[in-house]
Amino acid sequence: MNTTANESTPAGNGGRTRMLLTLSGIILVLATAWIALEILVFSKREKTDDAYVIGNQVRVSAQVGGTVVQVLARNTSRVTAGQPLLRLDDTDARQALQRAAAHLAQTVRQVQQQQAQSVQFEALVTERQLQLARAGEDLAQREPLLAEQAVAGEEVRHAREAVALARALLTQARQQSAAARALVAGVALEDNPSVLAARTAYRDAWLQLHRTTVVAPLGGYVAQRSVQLGQHVAPGETLLAIIPLQDVWLEANFKEAQLRNLRLGQPATIVSDLYGGDVVFHGHVIGMSAGTGAAFALLPPQNATGNWIKVVQRVPVKIALDPAELAAHPLRVGLSTTIKVDTRDRSGQVLATEPVADVHETTDSYSGDLAEADAEALRIIRQNAGRG
Repeated sequence: MNTTANESTPAGNGGRTRMLLTLSGIILVLATAWIALEILVFSKREKTDDAYVIGNQVRVSAQVGGTVVQVLARNTSRVTAGQPLLRLDDTDARQALQRAAAHLAQTVRQVQQQQAQSVQFEALVTERQLQLARAGEDLAQREPLLAEQAVAGEEVRHAREAVALARALLTQARQQSAAARALVAGVALEDNPSVLAARTAYRDAWLQLHRTTVVAPLGGYVAQRSVQLGQHVAPGETLLAIIPLQDVWLEANFKEAQLRNLRLGQPATIVSDLYGGDVVFHGHVIGMSAGTGAAFALLPPQNATGNWIKVVQRVPVKIALDPAELAAHPLRVGLSTTIKVDTRDRSGQVLATEPVADVHETTDSYSGDLAEADAEALRIIRQNAGRG
């Protein structure tokens, strides 16, 4: 009995040893795999869930004051660039435009009258020259006869006075002609200073009228609409906001220690809380903030105090999204996301080194107003000049 028990003991110890060796091998493999993942994968990327969707919030305001008579958009409405959003009462503006049109037409006719007077004074100068020449001939005929006493001295004196009078009238006519030419000479009717001033006043009145319709400066979605029907608005007063969701980006707040490997141009993968892991967005780093979020806060922290506690700071990093993916799966401003930045390629710049030379944002929603005003003013000028 004892011999059998002693013989079974080594076999049991060998099984436990093999188990321990197997378990140790598994742990060693897992540790090696973890170290390899840390060196080859985890150390080559930076991750944060403190990231949010950011977009422009374009504040729309009226360029002129007035009472709202039509509201053409509501919150969540989709609008395009140049689309009317609301209209103001335009009665006063229409009256002002009619007065400006009448003033422009009257100015054109007055300039035409000045041009006609300039021609008339030129003809008068010619007439005065002929009168002076005639008076000179009469005097030249009478002066020789005076020596022979063929004519009276009084007659010769009258002839000399006629010459002096004709010369004075010629001088007056020339001065009047020069004054008339100064108003119209050297420029066409459309370029006359008086016409240009009246034309500018007409364009101002035209713009005042057409700006009673408030249009969208760009396409997007209406939000924060505060204007109501019948409300009297002032120039520059914010009426609503437009959010262009087709042009949003991400702002990822990385810790200080995570910034050392981040570079411009590095690729990133993004998962939003809205779509979950089923939708993965792709983007790249396009910029880093010039300071931490705390530094730009309304009330920055005062660290020079006796109860100072170190707080890990975060720096906003701007990440652009793929437009095609964004169009397929729209995001909203303020949504939370999780971002992983691949930092294997560290050849890029930490901060931008060249100034931006191109125009990032522009709108032509207001450019058509002045062109239409110029065309209408030119029509009035030609019509009143007898060319329309």
